[in-house]
Amino acid sequence: MEGIVIIPIGKIDSEVLRDIANALKEAFHCEVEINKGISIPQDALNTRRRQYHSTTILKKIKSIKPENFNRVLSVIDVDLYVPELNFVFGEADIYSGVTVISLKRLRQEFYGLRPDKGLFHLRAIKEAIHEIGHTYGLDHCQNPKCIMYFSNTLRDTDNKGPGFCNTCLSLLEDYLVV
Repeated sequence: MEGIVIIPIGKIDSEVLRDIANALKEAFHCEVEINKGISIPQDALNTRRRQYHSTTILKKIKSIKPENFNRVLSVIDVDLYVPELNFVFGEADIYSGVTVISLKRLRQEFYGLRPDKGLFHLRAIKEAIHEIGHTYGLDHCQNPKCIMYFSNTLRDTDNKGPGFCNTCLSLLEDYLVV
């Protein structure tokens, strides 16, 4: 099935999952379903860093990927990393169609600021679309307003739009039924 399944990892607010699902449906013109969640894979925890290795999580999700969906977005609320970087907002395995995003650093509270639910949900949507975009073969874009622009900081995420630039959108045309 040409569609995306969302798999929550650990306890994830259902409202943010619904907002992400609706945004993915609109962005990629496909069916989006929210599946039953799984527990946080403790073998992904790096106790020294106090972060979870996102690639390890991707391998776990790949092993449970439902056969009736070709893309998976997993959503977790812990701090993620890959060895080369201090943290990541998300990661995608483009070959298997499996992705993960972290909500942890998308919240204002992480930085000692007052909660802003609307901004938090928008950031989560942007990261979800970005990671799923990779599974359609899109690389990082040089346009800082494009959703496929690499977010090295939260400011990058806030500055980019929730949509694709014309160049990236044209690359998606083979996949999307608009």
